[in-house]
Amino acid sequence: MTTLVISPEVFATEGGISRILRLYIRALAEGAARGDRLEIIALKDQANDAQRLGGILVEGSVCFRGHRNDKLSFAVDALIAGSRADRIVCGHLHQLIVAWMSKRLRPSLCYYLVAHGIEVWRPYSWEERLAIRGAEKIFCVSEYTRRQMLRFAPRLDPKRLVVLHNTIDPRFKFLPSESLAPIARLRSPRILVVSRLSSGDPYKGVDTMIEAMPRVLARHPAAQLRIVGDGTDRTRLEALAGIRQLGDAVHFCGLIDDEALAHEYQNCDYFGLPSRKEGFGLVYLEAMSYGKPCIAARAGGAPEVVTNEVGVLVEYGNADQIASSISDLIRRPRASEAILKHAAKFSFPNFRENLATLLQRGA
Repeated sequence: MTTLVISPEVFATEGGISRILRLYIRALAEGAARGDRLEIIALKDQANDAQRLGGILVEGSVCFRGHRNDKLSFAVDALIAGSRADRIVCGHLHQLIVAWMSKRLRPSLCYYLVAHGIEVWRPYSWEERLAIRGAEKIFCVSEYTRRQMLRFAPRLDPKRLVVLHNTIDPRFKFLPSESLAPIARLRSPRILVVSRLSSGDPYKGVDTMIEAMPRVLARHPAAQLRIVGDGTDRTRLEALAGIRQLGDAVHFCGLIDDEALAHEYQNCDYFGLPSRKEGFGLVYLEAMSYGKPCIAARAGGAPEVVTNEVGVLVEYGNADQIASSISDLIRRPRASEAILKHAAKFSFPNFRENLATLLQRGA
């Protein structure tokens, strides 16, 4: 069995799509039988990124090729590889037409699409509709994403759209409750945000977290907001914190490595990302793996991950509700054991098993 994964990127950035596709690759490699082959072709990655596979794979025969954003060489390579593959897992809708063309060359081939979120929450071009209809299955990261796809492509067979929730990186360890930091610092709650700070993604709600801080500080004068991430929107967000005269109450950490990120999760009290367009929200799971309650918007796929038992849902863009939610979490702490138990439902072994089952033809 030869499986081909085609993807916009695997290592080129640290966005949510890249991170979950690395876990798809790991699950496929670990589930491979002796003699199986796994090929990965990424549009934006560098050729030497193949060396980084060792950080995510523990076994399996894998070949990786990056094309440095050369769309023509990517498409040609993917078509040639597809002509000898048994199945294709397509990591993004933008590359799905290549999978469709591969099936024209090799009719026995079956291909699958991973539908992440906003990229499929819209009307489709005729090429996209054609490619979507030919997919054996579409793995939707949330029920919300599944409903949106059926909304914009009502002629799709609903049975082909299946919900396969994202998983948490097995490198994130579920901490035993006795090792968790105190969940409520009544006088100095520390709130963590982890997000790309891109001017093209204003829906993330980082600005609303900043807008909420004056109200938070009025009730909890020593509260801190720590923002991990970087991008083209950072200057605007820093200016917003300055306009609100938040001083040391808001700290921009920039891009940090995995060890520093683990430290931030360990030492925060609450995690907040009130985004309007999260297809799923891997960062919520990461925070919950440390037993930390989450603040999310009642929008997109986030309510499928964050419930009232493990955090608080607020209306998107409502800074008052964010401030009130922090006070609510302090008054009524969420049990860290319940948070860890909830996060464990999305464990990597469960994801790997579910993916293997769904890849069986006729399943």
